[in-house]
Amino acid sequence: MEKTVAPPEVEKEKRDELEPLYNVVLLDDDDHTYDYVVEMLQKLFLHSEADAFRHAVEVDTTGRTIVITCRLAEAEFGRDQIHAYGADWRMPKSKGSMRAVVEPAGSCPVLRDPVN
Repeated sequence: MEKTVAPPEVEKEKRDELEPLYNVVLLDDDDHTYDYVVEMLQKLFLHSEADAFRHAVEVDTTGRTIVITCRLAEAEFGRDQIHAYGADWRMPKSKGSMRAVVEPAGSCPVLRDPVN
């Protein structure tokens, strides 16, 4: 009996189907305005103005907001983009970017091509 081995690209696709999701969490501070948060989320994550404003309210009232959920590499990139966005020119006391962290989104893996 012959043993068949799946090509490497098939094995990679199977691994990708089960890759876990991560949240990019924006953290609150008192050195950035709502306008800054709305502008940043629209530019970096293509949020609508309404969604970006909702995130601004949430981060201000609860101390954090999940701005995107995605694979780890994309989440780390998103966090780094937030950290690189710069100070809020509207507030003289703003000396740098907002803070963000990456955290596991839970046990729900990405299903790239779900079977119907």
